[in-house]
Amino acid sequence: MFDIFLIESYVVLAATFIALGVKVFAFVNALLWPAEAYSAANKLSKPAWLAILGVALAAQVILIQSSPLMFLHLIGSVAAIVYLVDVRPAVAALTRR
Repeated sequence: MFDIFLIESYVVLAATFIALGVKVFAFVNALLWPAEAYSAANKLSKPAWLAILGVALAAQVILIQSSPLMFLHLIGSVAAIVYLVDVRPAVAALTRR
């Protein structure tokens, strides 16, 4: 017999680690592009994105025991997704050969 609460806890754990992975990837990726590419793409500056993604990542790491649906986690996840979907392709298009 299965326990629904055990399944729920595994789903929450998986969502937490997926969100953490997305935030780590976004932060590390933001470190790799040159600062000039952000301004050339008409996006926020590199320090601004590093601050946004760094705070989101720090909140995720510090509050790892809390729910991934906590408001602060959701804001950080949305910021990381916006970076990956909007900023990263624009910056990458300007720097690739």
